[in-house]
Amino acid sequence: MRKKIFLLSLIFILIITSGFGCKLVDKKVEQAIQPITLNYWRVWDGPDEFSDIIAQYKAIHPFITINYRKLRYSEYEQELLEALAEDRGPDIFSIHNTWVKKYESKIASMPEQITMAYPIVKGTVKKEVIPELRTKKSISLRDIKNNYVDVVYQDVLIDVKDESTGKTAKQVFALPLSVDTLAMYYNIDLYNNSGITEPPQFWNKDFQQAVKKVTRQNTKGEIIQSGVALGGSLNIERYSDILSVLMMQNGAEMMDENGHVRFNIIPAALKDQKYNPGLEALRFYTDFSNLAKEVYSWNETMDNSLDLFIQGKLAMMFGYAYHLPTIKARAPKLNFSLAKLPQIEGNSASINFANYWVETVSNKSKHVNEAWDFIQFMTEVEQVRSYLNRAKKPPALRSLVNEYIDDDDIGIFVEQVLTAKSWYRGDDSNAAELIIADMIDDAVKGEQEIENVIQLAARKVQQTIDQ
Repeated sequence: MRKKIFLLSLIFILIITSGFGCKLVDKKVEQAIQPITLNYWRVWDGPDEFSDIIAQYKAIHPFITINYRKLRYSEYEQELLEALAEDRGPDIFSIHNTWVKKYESKIASMPEQITMAYPIVKGTVKKEVIPELRTKKSISLRDIKNNYVDVVYQDVLIDVKDESTGKTAKQVFALPLSVDTLAMYYNIDLYNNSGITEPPQFWNKDFQQAVKKVTRQNTKGEIIQSGVALGGSLNIERYSDILSVLMMQNGAEMMDENGHVRFNIIPAALKDQKYNPGLEALRFYTDFSNLAKEVYSWNETMDNSLDLFIQGKLAMMFGYAYHLPTIKARAPKLNFSLAKLPQIEGNSASINFANYWVETVSNKSKHVNEAWDFIQFMTEVEQVRSYLNRAKKPPALRSLVNEYIDDDDIGIFVEQVLTAKSWYRGDDSNAAELIIADMIDDAVKGEQEIENVIQLAARKVQQTIDQ
């Protein structure tokens, strides 16, 4: 089938480049087959992950050329914003799932339907390849809700107001290829030497005992081997995600539908108990950096958690599938394994945390329809499978979950995608993360009441959202 499409596309290219056959099509079709180039920017993945997908799309739409560019994460957003401001930005680009609302004014929502030209073989005796316009409906809101894991529907849709009617309706602003989840990396040798037979499933006494068993201090009281990377901020990979999911699991509402920060507030369901789940999650988290606590295993002087895990000096680290290649490359002999993120014992449902990127279209693109057509093609099952097999990431499509759930590398992350959640942190998610870091550090220092610390942090995050 692919060979047939390829041959048809070659003939089609000859038609549109030589001018032969133009008499056979009307002006609309002729305009639709004019050669165009779509520029596509991403981070993390190189061209190899997309070479087959781009080639297959080119075979269907020979007049479209896609230029793929990978940028370093450290330079990506600044370069992207500058390029968009100067009208030299890409047609298609990736943004983090927490950036969708931030980029709302810079991206184009997905059209309800798209008309594209396709090479069609016509004739019985004398066969000719004639370009034909076909209009196809875009993926619907119902399809997104049914086809993707739950967190996607929450993240890629934005309520848009129709100025003519005054009514608001949800529109699609991005689509993902994968969804990563937070899981536990653990050092098997450190477990064995400490008599720990299996990773804890819950944040309970067994978890705390495991931390105490592995943690070692020298004669000066310095931690030389840590049981877990918890309790700190900037020297812990994805500290804000870890604390966020602890709050969610404990029953905190991170933000309401109106954009009001609520992780500092007692939810209505817990008013009678006078229990603040966000506050208690912060207390639990920071106990691991509290010298007075038995679970003390972390402090601000320690190296980055990923580096310590790679060095074999950290028993448990919480990270994503994207950390796996780094660990394997830097520590090929490290004896480690993966386990699902611990939950709160007694909870009726699991709550995990999502961290992923989505594909979107610049509203300055001259080819919005074609760009969105490519994104929809790219996020179909067959193309997603091609990407996942190369990139080794968990799927965003529900239909592929069972296909990858037993994968030796990413199976653990895949198991958690159906229960993964996220939360919007305002237009400047980086600023919100630093506010959370300050909250953690202030709680560890203990110079202020922890109630005041979490209230101040919530007000600061709210300010970033209101701005």
